[in-house]
Amino acid sequence: MKIHGINLDYKGRCIHYHNKNDIVALMCQQCHQFYACYKCHDALNNHLFKAVSVKQLHNILCGNCQTLLNYDQYKMNYCPNCQHQFNAKCVFHHSIYFKNEL
Repeated sequence: MKIHGINLDYKGRCIHYHNKNDIVALMCQQCHQFYACYKCHDALNNHLFKAVSVKQLHNILCGNCQTLLNYDQYKMNYCPNCQHQFNAKCVFHHSIYFKNEL
């Protein structure tokens, strides 16, 4: 799977978010591509990032091991495959990336 973004490193960290735990790529509902962050998406596309349903499968990608994740796996705040921690502050952008349809 390809992660899109601006000035990406090999784990999908971008110019906007680049601490050691910024390794999650999220899918845009409109274009179905994985992006390092919504800021990269919006800068590189002719549409704004569209949130995906929390019920949709495989809408999150671990940049460390390339494992596709569902929302419940992502909420654990680490990859269940490689155990790499995710950035806990991503919760502040939850409404940008996910539609709560629980």
